[in-house]
Amino acid sequence: MIGFGSRWGARWLPSALAVLVALTGAIGLAVATNERYLPASTTAGACRPTWVTGWQAAAQPGQSLPGLAGATVRMVVRPQVTGSEVRLRLSNLYGDGPLAVGAVTAARSDGAAGLVLGTTRPVPFGGQQAVVIPPGGEVVSDAVPLVAEAGSPLAVSLFLPAAPGVLTQHYAMQAAYLSGRGDATFADAAAFGPQTPSSVVLTGIDVRTPRPVNSVVAVGDSITDGMGALPGQSWPDVLGARLVDAGGETTMAVLGAGISGNRLLADTGPQHGDVPLARFDRDVTAAGGATDVVLSIGTNDIAAGRSAAEIAAGLQQFAERARAAGKRVFLTTVTPSEAGPHGTPAAVATRQELNAWVREHGTAYADGVLDFAAAVADPAHPTRLAPEFDAGDGLHLTAAGYRAIAATIDPKMFTGSPCLAGDPPARVLVVDR
Repeated sequence: MIGFGSRWGARWLPSALAVLVALTGAIGLAVATNERYLPASTTAGACRPTWVTGWQAAAQPGQSLPGLAGATVRMVVRPQVTGSEVRLRLSNLYGDGPLAVGAVTAARSDGAAGLVLGTTRPVPFGGQQAVVIPPGGEVVSDAVPLVAEAGSPLAVSLFLPAAPGVLTQHYAMQAAYLSGRGDATFADAAAFGPQTPSSVVLTGIDVRTPRPVNSVVAVGDSITDGMGALPGQSWPDVLGARLVDAGGETTMAVLGAGISGNRLLADTGPQHGDVPLARFDRDVTAAGGATDVVLSIGTNDIAAGRSAAEIAAGLQQFAERARAAGKRVFLTTVTPSEAGPHGTPAAVATRQELNAWVREHGTAYADGVLDFAAAVADPAHPTRLAPEFDAGDGLHLTAAGYRAIAATIDPKMFTGSPCLAGDPPARVLVVDR
Protein backbone atom coordinates (compact mmCIF):
# COMPACT_ATOMS: atom_id res chain seq x y z
CA MET A 1 0.00 0.00 0.00
CA ILE A 2 1.03 3.60 -0.53
CA GLY A 3 1.17 5.58 2.70
CA PHE A 4 0.40 9.26 3.17
CA GLY A 5 4.11 10.08 3.32
CA SER A 6 4.80 8.89 -0.23
CA ARG A 7 1.64 10.44 -1.68
CA TRP A 8 1.82 13.79 0.03
CA GLY A 9 5.53 14.12 0.76
CA ALA A 10 6.15 16.91 -1.80
CA ARG A 11 2.98 18.87 -1.13
CA TRP A 12 3.82 20.87 1.99
CA LEU A 13 3.41 24.59 1.49
CA PRO A 14 6.27 27.08 1.00
CA SER A 15 4.91 29.06 3.93
CA ALA A 16 5.33 26.01 6.17
CA LEU A 17 8.91 25.69 4.99
CA ALA A 18 9.54 29.34 5.80
CA VAL A 19 8.26 28.80 9.33
CA LEU A 20 10.52 25.80 9.77
CA VAL A 21 13.53 27.65 8.42
CA ALA A 22 12.86 30.38 10.94
CA LEU A 23 12.59 27.79 13.69
CA THR A 24 15.87 26.27 12.57
CA GLY A 25 17.64 29.57 12.91
CA ALA A 26 15.93 30.47 16.16
CA ILE A 27 16.37 27.28 18.17
CA GLY A 28 19.21 25.46 16.43
CA LEU A 29 17.30 22.53 14.96
CA ALA A 30 19.20 19.56 13.56
CA VAL A 31 17.66 18.73 10.18
CA ALA A 32 17.22 14.98 9.74
CA THR A 33 17.72 13.09 6.51
CA ASN A 34 15.01 10.95 4.97
CA GLU A 35 16.95 7.73 5.62
CA ARG A 36 15.55 4.92 7.73
CA TYR A 37 17.27 4.14 10.98
CA LEU A 38 18.21 0.47 11.25
CA PRO A 39 19.12 -0.68 14.78
CA ALA A 40 22.37 -2.51 15.27
CA SER A 41 22.39 -6.27 14.77
CA THR A 42 21.90 -8.18 18.00
CA THR A 43 22.91 -11.77 17.45
CA ALA A 44 22.80 -13.90 20.57
CA GLY A 45 26.25 -15.33 19.84
CA ALA A 46 28.00 -12.14 20.95
CA CYS A 47 27.11 -11.98 24.65
CA ARG A 48 28.13 -8.40 25.32
CA PRO A 49 26.39 -5.04 25.77
CA THR A 50 24.27 -4.12 22.75
CA TRP A 51 21.22 -2.15 21.62
CA VAL A 52 17.84 -3.89 21.43
CA THR A 53 14.33 -2.57 20.90
CA GLY A 54 12.55 -2.56 24.25
CA TRP A 55 9.26 -0.97 23.19
CA GLN A 56 7.55 -0.01 19.96
CA ALA A 57 4.21 1.08 18.53
CA ALA A 58 2.97 0.34 15.03
CA ALA A 59 2.68 3.57 13.02
CA GLN A 60 -0.56 4.77 11.46
CA PRO A 61 -1.76 8.12 10.11
CA GLY A 62 -4.14 10.32 12.04
CA GLN A 63 -5.31 13.88 12.42
CA SER A 64 -3.37 16.06 14.82
CA LEU A 65 -4.71 16.13 18.37
CA PRO A 66 -6.64 19.32 19.24
CA GLY A 67 -4.34 21.69 21.09
CA LEU A 68 -1.17 19.81 20.19
CA ALA A 69 0.46 22.65 18.22
CA GLY A 70 2.63 24.69 20.56
CA ALA A 71 2.13 22.22 23.41
CA THR A 72 3.95 19.25 24.96
CA VAL A 73 2.75 15.66 24.79
CA ARG A 74 3.96 13.24 27.46
CA MET A 75 3.72 9.52 26.72
CA VAL A 76 4.17 6.81 29.35
CA VAL A 77 5.50 3.50 28.05
CA ARG A 78 6.92 0.35 29.63
CA PRO A 79 10.06 -1.07 28.03
CA GLN A 80 10.39 -4.82 28.39
CA VAL A 81 14.15 -4.94 28.79
CA THR A 82 16.58 -3.58 31.36
CA GLY A 83 19.58 -1.44 30.44
CA SER A 84 21.69 1.61 31.17
CA GLU A 85 20.93 3.88 28.18
CA VAL A 86 18.02 4.58 25.85
CA ARG A 87 17.51 5.94 22.34
CA LEU A 88 14.20 7.24 21.02
CA ARG A 89 12.79 6.69 17.54
CA LEU A 90 10.57 9.46 16.19
CA SER A 91 8.60 9.15 12.95
CA ASN A 92 6.95 11.45 10.42
CA LEU A 93 6.17 8.56 8.08
CA TYR A 94 2.65 9.73 7.26
CA GLY A 95 3.17 13.44 7.84
CA ASP A 96 1.83 15.86 5.24
CA GLY A 97 4.74 18.24 5.85
CA PRO A 98 8.03 18.54 7.76
CA LEU A 99 7.67 18.10 11.51
CA ALA A 100 9.58 20.33 13.94
CA VAL A 101 10.23 18.82 17.37
CA GLY A 102 11.39 21.62 19.65
CA ALA A 103 12.59 19.65 22.67
CA VAL A 104 12.49 16.10 24.02
CA THR A 105 13.08 14.61 27.45
CA ALA A 106 12.98 11.10 28.90
CA ALA A 107 12.55 10.20 32.54
CA ARG A 108 11.38 7.49 34.86
CA SER A 109 7.65 7.89 35.47
CA ASP A 110 5.36 7.43 38.45
CA GLY A 111 3.04 5.53 36.13
CA ALA A 112 1.14 8.65 35.10
CA ALA A 113 2.25 12.16 34.08
CA GLY A 114 4.54 12.55 37.09
CA LEU A 115 8.33 12.22 36.80
CA VAL A 116 10.64 10.51 39.28
CA LEU A 117 12.73 13.25 40.86
CA GLY A 118 16.24 13.54 39.46
CA THR A 119 15.76 11.21 36.48
CA THR A 120 14.75 13.65 33.72
CA ARG A 121 17.24 13.74 30.85
CA PRO A 122 17.29 15.94 27.72
CA VAL A 123 17.25 13.87 24.54
CA PRO A 124 19.50 15.29 21.77
CA PHE A 125 19.58 14.50 18.06
CA GLY A 126 23.04 14.84 16.57
CA GLY A 127 23.98 16.92 19.58
CA GLN A 128 21.05 19.34 19.08
CA GLN A 129 18.09 19.68 21.41
CA ALA A 130 15.59 19.84 18.53
CA VAL A 131 15.10 18.27 15.14
CA VAL A 132 13.08 18.61 11.92
CA ILE A 133 11.78 15.34 10.49
CA PRO A 134 10.92 15.51 6.76
CA PRO A 135 7.68 13.98 5.49
CA GLY A 136 8.16 10.23 5.19
CA GLY A 137 11.21 10.35 7.46
CA GLU A 138 12.30 8.91 10.78
CA VAL A 139 15.07 9.87 13.20
CA VAL A 140 16.79 8.22 16.13
CA SER A 141 18.14 10.17 19.06
CA ASP A 142 21.60 10.13 20.54
CA ALA A 143 22.16 7.73 23.43
CA VAL A 144 20.74 9.04 26.72
CA PRO A 145 22.12 7.84 30.10
CA LEU A 146 18.84 6.72 31.69
CA VAL A 147 18.26 3.37 33.37
CA ALA A 148 15.34 1.47 31.87
CA GLU A 149 13.96 -1.43 33.89
CA ALA A 150 11.78 -4.14 32.36
CA GLY A 151 8.14 -3.41 33.16
CA SER A 152 8.80 -0.03 34.79
CA PRO A 153 7.29 3.09 33.20
CA LEU A 154 9.27 5.72 31.33
CA ALA A 155 7.88 9.13 30.37
CA VAL A 156 8.84 10.62 26.99
CA SER A 157 7.88 14.29 26.54
CA LEU A 158 7.84 16.04 23.14
CA PHE A 159 7.41 19.78 22.63
CA LEU A 160 5.90 20.46 19.19
CA PRO A 161 6.10 24.16 18.20
CA ALA A 162 3.74 23.43 15.31
CA ALA A 163 1.76 20.38 14.25
CA PRO A 164 0.97 19.38 10.66
CA GLY A 165 -2.55 18.26 9.84
CA VAL A 166 -1.60 14.60 9.57
CA LEU A 167 0.65 13.03 12.18
CA THR A 168 2.23 9.62 12.50
CA GLN A 169 0.76 8.13 15.63
CA HIS A 170 -0.77 5.06 17.20
CA TYR A 171 -4.19 4.90 18.80
CA ALA A 172 -2.61 3.13 21.71
CA MET A 173 -3.86 1.33 24.77
CA GLN A 174 -1.40 3.36 26.85
CA ALA A 175 -1.18 6.65 28.70
CA ALA A 176 -0.46 10.02 27.06
CA TYR A 177 -1.00 13.52 28.44
CA LEU A 178 -1.16 16.95 26.80
CA SER A 179 0.06 20.19 28.39
CA GLY A 180 -1.04 23.75 27.85
CA ARG A 181 0.96 25.89 25.45
CA GLY A 182 4.72 25.91 25.82
CA ASP A 183 7.69 23.65 26.47
CA ALA A 184 6.71 21.48 29.44
CA THR A 185 9.23 18.70 28.79
CA PHE A 186 10.78 19.19 32.27
CA ALA A 187 7.51 20.09 34.02
CA ASP A 188 5.78 18.04 36.69
CA ALA A 189 2.36 16.41 36.37
CA ALA A 190 0.48 19.62 37.23
CA ALA A 191 1.29 21.02 33.76
CA PHE A 192 -0.63 18.24 32.02
CA GLY A 193 -4.30 17.54 31.46
CA PRO A 194 -6.32 14.31 31.41
CA GLN A 195 -5.06 11.14 29.82
CA THR A 196 -5.53 10.59 26.08
CA PRO A 197 -5.12 7.17 24.42
CA SER A 198 -2.72 8.02 21.62
CA SER A 199 1.02 7.75 21.09
CA VAL A 200 2.23 10.64 18.90
CA VAL A 201 5.42 10.62 16.77
CA LEU A 202 7.20 8.23 19.19
CA THR A 203 7.39 4.78 17.57
CA GLY A 204 10.20 3.03 19.42
CA ILE A 205 12.62 2.95 22.33
CA ASP A 206 15.93 1.12 22.07
CA VAL A 207 17.76 0.10 25.24
CA ARG A 208 21.44 -0.72 25.71
CA THR A 209 21.41 -4.02 27.57
CA PRO A 210 24.31 -5.85 29.26
CA ARG A 211 23.72 -8.82 26.94
CA PRO A 212 21.44 -9.39 23.95
CA VAL A 213 17.74 -9.92 24.70
CA ASN A 214 15.73 -11.37 21.82
CA SER A 215 12.12 -10.44 21.15
CA VAL A 216 8.82 -11.66 19.74
CA VAL A 217 6.95 -9.19 17.52
CA ALA A 218 3.16 -9.52 17.80
CA VAL A 219 1.63 -8.37 14.50
CA GLY A 220 -2.12 -8.04 14.17
CA ASP A 221 -5.29 -6.03 14.59
CA SER A 222 -7.25 -4.71 17.59
CA ILE A 223 -7.19 -8.12 19.30
CA THR A 224 -3.39 -7.87 19.38
CA ASP A 225 -3.57 -4.18 20.36
CA GLY A 226 -5.66 -5.03 23.43
CA MET A 227 -8.90 -3.24 22.55
CA GLY A 228 -11.53 -3.84 25.23
CA ALA A 229 -9.08 -3.96 28.14
CA LEU A 230 -6.98 -1.43 30.04
CA PRO A 231 -3.42 -0.42 29.13
CA GLY A 232 -0.98 -3.21 29.92
CA GLN A 233 -3.61 -5.96 29.67
CA SER A 234 -3.25 -7.05 26.03
CA TRP A 235 -2.06 -10.57 25.34
CA PRO A 236 1.37 -9.29 24.16
CA ASP A 237 1.66 -7.38 27.46
CA VAL A 238 0.70 -10.45 29.50
CA LEU A 239 3.02 -12.72 27.52
CA GLY A 240 5.85 -10.19 27.79
CA ALA A 241 5.53 -10.09 31.58
CA ARG A 242 5.61 -13.89 31.70
CA LEU A 243 8.76 -14.08 29.58
CA VAL A 244 10.50 -11.36 31.59
CA ASP A 245 9.57 -12.92 34.93
CA ALA A 246 10.71 -16.37 33.79
CA GLY A 247 14.36 -15.34 33.86
CA GLY A 248 17.22 -17.14 32.15
CA GLU A 249 17.19 -17.96 28.48
CA THR A 250 13.37 -18.01 28.35
CA THR A 251 13.46 -14.21 28.79
CA MET A 252 12.28 -12.28 25.72
CA ALA A 253 10.67 -8.94 25.04
CA VAL A 254 7.27 -8.96 23.33
CA LEU A 255 6.90 -5.98 20.99
CA GLY A 256 3.41 -4.87 20.05
CA ALA A 257 2.60 -4.30 16.38
CA GLY A 258 -1.18 -4.45 16.51
CA ILE A 259 -3.36 -1.79 14.87
CA SER A 260 -7.09 -1.49 15.42
CA GLY A 261 -9.00 -2.20 12.20
CA ASN A 262 -5.93 -3.64 10.47
CA ARG A 263 -6.39 -6.20 7.69
CA LEU A 264 -4.09 -8.84 6.27
CA LEU A 265 -5.07 -8.18 2.67
CA ALA A 266 -5.04 -4.94 0.69
CA ASP A 267 -7.34 -2.25 2.07
CA THR A 268 -8.74 0.95 0.55
CA GLY A 269 -6.18 3.09 2.36
CA PRO A 270 -3.87 3.32 5.38
CA GLN A 271 -6.42 4.78 7.80
CA HIS A 272 -6.24 1.52 9.75
CA GLY A 273 -2.52 1.12 9.15
CA ASP A 274 -0.67 -0.51 6.29
CA VAL A 275 -1.18 -4.24 5.85
CA PRO A 276 1.34 -6.47 7.67
CA LEU A 277 3.48 -7.18 4.63
CA ALA A 278 3.77 -3.46 3.82
CA ARG A 279 4.91 -2.66 7.36
CA PHE A 280 7.04 -5.77 7.88
CA ASP A 281 10.38 -4.02 7.46
CA ARG A 282 9.68 -1.25 9.97
CA ASP A 283 7.75 -3.36 12.53
CA VAL A 284 9.83 -6.55 12.39
CA THR A 285 13.09 -6.26 10.47
CA ALA A 286 14.04 -2.92 12.03
CA ALA A 287 13.33 -4.08 15.60
CA GLY A 288 16.70 -4.76 17.21
CA GLY A 289 16.75 -8.27 18.67
CA ALA A 290 13.56 -9.52 16.96
CA THR A 291 13.87 -13.24 16.25
CA ASP A 292 10.24 -14.43 16.32
CA VAL A 293 6.93 -13.16 14.89
CA VAL A 294 3.35 -14.01 15.83
CA LEU A 295 0.78 -13.04 13.18
CA SER A 296 -2.76 -12.88 14.55
CA ILE A 297 -5.10 -11.28 12.04
CA GLY A 298 -8.03 -11.91 9.73
CA THR A 299 -11.24 -10.92 11.52
CA ASN A 300 -11.49 -7.62 9.62
CA ASP A 301 -10.78 -9.35 6.31
CA ILE A 302 -13.60 -11.79 7.08
CA ALA A 303 -15.94 -8.88 7.89
CA ALA A 304 -14.98 -7.27 4.57
CA GLY A 305 -16.05 -10.40 2.68
CA ARG A 306 -12.67 -11.94 1.86
CA SER A 307 -12.69 -15.73 1.45
CA ALA A 308 -10.89 -18.25 3.63
CA ALA A 309 -8.72 -19.22 0.66
CA GLU A 310 -7.66 -15.59 0.09
CA ILE A 311 -6.79 -15.08 3.75
CA ALA A 312 -4.91 -18.40 3.93
CA ALA A 313 -2.86 -17.35 0.91
CA GLY A 314 -2.04 -14.07 2.66
CA LEU A 315 -0.93 -15.94 5.79
CA GLN A 316 1.34 -18.12 3.67
CA GLN A 317 2.85 -15.08 1.97
CA PHE A 318 3.57 -13.39 5.31
CA ALA A 319 5.11 -16.58 6.71
CA GLU A 320 7.36 -16.87 3.67
CA ARG A 321 8.45 -13.23 4.09
CA ALA A 322 9.26 -13.77 7.76
CA ARG A 323 11.28 -16.91 7.10
CA ALA A 324 13.15 -15.22 4.27
CA ALA A 325 14.14 -12.56 6.81
CA GLY A 326 15.48 -15.28 9.14
CA LYS A 327 12.60 -15.06 11.64
CA ARG A 328 10.62 -17.85 13.25
CA VAL A 329 6.93 -17.29 12.56
CA PHE A 330 3.75 -18.45 14.29
CA LEU A 331 0.18 -18.24 13.00
CA THR A 332 -3.00 -18.09 15.09
CA THR A 333 -6.64 -18.94 14.64
CA VAL A 334 -9.13 -16.04 14.49
CA THR A 335 -11.14 -15.46 17.66
CA PRO A 336 -14.92 -15.99 17.40
CA SER A 337 -17.54 -13.29 16.98
CA GLU A 338 -21.24 -13.02 16.20
CA ALA A 339 -21.19 -9.23 16.11
CA GLY A 340 -22.19 -7.19 13.05
CA PRO A 341 -20.31 -8.00 9.83
CA HIS A 342 -17.95 -10.21 11.84
CA GLY A 343 -20.84 -12.50 12.78
CA THR A 344 -23.01 -12.97 9.72
CA PRO A 345 -23.62 -16.58 8.70
CA ALA A 346 -21.17 -16.12 5.82
CA ALA A 347 -18.53 -14.61 8.12
CA VAL A 348 -18.93 -17.40 10.68
CA ALA A 349 -18.56 -20.02 7.94
CA THR A 350 -15.45 -18.30 6.57
CA ARG A 351 -13.89 -18.08 10.06
CA GLN A 352 -14.53 -21.76 10.70
CA GLU A 353 -13.02 -22.72 7.33
CA LEU A 354 -9.98 -20.50 7.87
CA ASN A 355 -9.39 -21.75 11.42
CA ALA A 356 -9.63 -25.35 10.25
CA TRP A 357 -6.95 -24.58 7.65
CA VAL A 358 -4.67 -22.95 10.23
CA ARG A 359 -4.99 -25.90 12.60
CA GLU A 360 -4.46 -28.52 9.90
CA HIS A 361 -2.03 -26.86 7.49
CA GLY A 362 -0.49 -23.91 9.32
CA THR A 363 2.62 -25.77 10.44
CA ALA A 364 3.48 -26.50 6.81
CA TYR A 365 4.27 -22.80 6.43
CA ALA A 366 5.02 -21.61 9.97
CA ASP A 367 7.06 -22.77 12.97
CA GLY A 368 3.95 -23.24 15.06
CA VAL A 369 0.23 -22.58 15.41
CA LEU A 370 -1.51 -20.90 18.37
CA ASP A 371 -5.21 -21.69 18.82
CA PHE A 372 -6.49 -18.37 20.13
CA ALA A 373 -10.07 -19.15 19.05
CA ALA A 374 -10.32 -22.27 21.21
CA ALA A 375 -8.92 -20.37 24.21
CA VAL A 376 -11.78 -17.83 24.35
CA ALA A 377 -14.75 -19.51 22.64
CA ASP A 378 -17.93 -20.25 24.58
CA PRO A 379 -17.87 -24.05 25.09
CA ALA A 380 -21.65 -24.15 24.76
CA HIS A 381 -21.66 -21.99 21.63
CA PRO A 382 -18.19 -22.00 19.97
CA THR A 383 -19.00 -19.40 17.32
CA ARG A 384 -19.12 -16.67 19.98
CA LEU A 385 -16.89 -15.51 22.83
CA ALA A 386 -17.37 -16.96 26.29
CA PRO A 387 -19.30 -14.41 28.39
CA GLU A 388 -16.41 -13.79 30.78
CA PHE A 389 -14.11 -13.02 27.83
CA ASP A 390 -16.49 -10.69 25.95
CA ALA A 391 -15.69 -6.98 26.48
CA GLY A 392 -19.30 -6.16 25.60
CA ASP A 393 -19.27 -5.78 21.84
CA GLY A 394 -19.10 -9.45 20.92
CA LEU A 395 -15.72 -8.99 19.26
CA HIS A 396 -13.08 -7.63 21.62
CA LEU A 397 -11.83 -9.30 24.78
CA THR A 398 -11.75 -8.52 28.46
CA ALA A 399 -8.49 -8.61 30.40
CA ALA A 400 -9.41 -12.17 31.37
CA GLY A 401 -9.78 -13.05 27.70
CA TYR A 402 -6.35 -11.71 26.84
CA ARG A 403 -4.87 -13.61 29.79
CA ALA A 404 -6.54 -16.77 28.48
CA ILE A 405 -4.92 -16.24 25.09
CA ALA A 406 -1.48 -15.63 26.60
CA ALA A 407 -1.86 -18.73 28.80
CA THR A 408 -2.12 -20.95 25.71
CA ILE A 409 1.39 -19.96 24.59
CA ASP A 410 4.30 -22.14 25.65
CA PRO A 411 7.33 -19.83 26.11
CA LYS A 412 9.63 -22.69 25.16
CA MET A 413 8.34 -22.62 21.59
CA PHE A 414 10.16 -19.33 20.99
CA THR A 415 13.86 -18.71 20.34
CA GLY A 416 14.53 -17.30 23.79
CA SER A 417 17.68 -15.34 24.72
CA PRO A 418 20.59 -17.81 24.98
CA CYS A 419 22.94 -15.15 26.37
CA LEU A 420 20.77 -14.90 29.48
CA ALA A 421 21.00 -18.58 30.46
CA GLY A 422 21.32 -18.80 34.24
CA ASP A 423 20.26 -15.17 34.85
CA PRO A 424 17.57 -14.22 37.38
CA PRO A 425 14.37 -12.56 36.12
CA ALA A 426 15.18 -9.53 33.96
CA ARG A 427 13.40 -7.12 36.31
CA VAL A 428 16.31 -7.45 38.76
CA LEU A 429 19.25 -7.62 36.36
CA VAL A 430 22.19 -5.44 37.33
CA VAL A 431 22.94 -3.11 34.44
CA ASP A 432 26.26 -1.72 33.30
CA ARG A 433 26.81 1.88 34.39
